[in-house]
Amino acid sequence: MWIHSDRRWIGYGGRVCEELNNLRYIQLAQKNQMIDNNCLYKEELNRSNSYSGLAESTILLPSQAGFDGSGSPVCSSPDPNLNYRPVIGILSHPGDGASGRLTNDTSSTYIAASYVKFAEAGGARVIPLIYNEPEELLFQKLELVNGVIFTGGWAKKYDYFEIVKKIFNKALERNDAGEHFPVYGICLGFELMSIIISQNRDILERFDAEDNASTLQFVDNVNIDGTLFQRFPPELLKKLSTDCLVMQKHKYGITPANFQGNPALSSFFEILTTCIDENSKTYVSTVKAKRYPITGFQWHPEKNAFEWGSSAIPHSEDAIQVTQHAASYLVSEARKSLNRPPSKKVLSNLIYNYKPTYCGYAGRGYDEVYIFTQPRSRF
Repeated sequence: MWIHSDRRWIGYGGRVCEELNNLRYIQLAQKNQMIDNNCLYKEELNRSNSYSGLAESTILLPSQAGFDGSGSPVCSSPDPNLNYRPVIGILSHPGDGASGRLTNDTSSTYIAASYVKFAEAGGARVIPLIYNEPEELLFQKLELVNGVIFTGGWAKKYDYFEIVKKIFNKALERNDAGEHFPVYGICLGFELMSIIISQNRDILERFDAEDNASTLQFVDNVNIDGTLFQRFPPELLKKLSTDCLVMQKHKYGITPANFQGNPALSSFFEILTTCIDENSKTYVSTVKAKRYPITGFQWHPEKNAFEWGSSAIPHSEDAIQVTQHAASYLVSEARKSLNRPPSKKVLSNLIYNYKPTYCGYAGRGYDEVYIFTQPRSRF
């Protein structure tokens, strides 16, 4: 049997004993008499005890800290200023998400299941906003949600763009009216928000970042308070700049110079991070609105934990934490929305009323998608 300690190992029975650099493992083993004391070098313990901050980092169970748990439990009262049942609306995208392999219905639209799981991972439920259903129904559904995700994809023109624009403007109106209503624009979603704000359909530039993982480079002296990065542990923030923990899947973007050079964009958004494409060309990768709870991503926070079609997607523990923290931030913002629609209307329109379709067997694209061919609303 073996105990692992920061990539060093110690065997039971006193026969194999390599140095440990984590005192907590030694203390635990000593307490249970699992390690032969002859194998514990006194100088190693002294050296371990000299590590700064060790006492503060030692993890104790409640009973070890003097709490036996025998008292009456204390259940904290809900904060009346927070919504503990938030719902996120996700706008569907034209097609079936599989280049026509799943359906030949030209009116079909889809949502990749990874976006749904992403919102659920943060503690929210999802209502699909089917972009080509009658606008009256679409905007009735919008009144049921506490935030919106604009997903990745390819559609930038015609009716899809116009629906994104109307929903985005409605989100601004709701925030201006005093409701806290967050928006996440991911990949295409960020690109469309940039076009809408800049009022320039030619603001986007070509980049080579179609299937690769990358780092995130934080802008010098950027203030991350109030952004999705605020809750990231310091060590994970550091790793974002040194390890390839985020997935890129796009052909378009905006250089920092062109972003800052557009008065509408630079006054609306603050640049948080940049990335470098396969040709060493820099593009804006994360932005946060200055006056609104709106975040734009030119990377995919949902893919690390929930997509497997590309071998480039990072699935390390650190990469999964990136997904989890990004999801938690979105939902924490949605909890600030005091929109409390009737429960029956919410239940009738949740994503649970639909079944996802597995399409990962092709080895590319999405693993699961929700396909919508007919409006399904009950009001």
